[in-house]
Amino acid sequence: MCLAAAYWARIEKITYGADRDDAAALGFDDALIYSELQRQPLDRKIVMLQMMRKEALSGFKLWEELEDKVRH
Repeated sequence: MCLAAAYWARIEKITYGADRDDAAALGFDDALIYSELQRQPLDRKIVMLQMMRKEALSGFKLWEELEDKVRH
């Protein structure tokens, strides 16, 4: 979610010290996350089910109708 937020915010550069391998060496391995994203939602370790789409889209419609919104 943090990486997606960085892209949505149009951040131009992220500076960091330790990399994925450094984090994995201490047990913070995100390789599973990247492999899970390649799977279909129903095939992931954490099953993801879409529900109440109509209600969720009503929030998007409200945003879309705002006159003073900032497009990303």
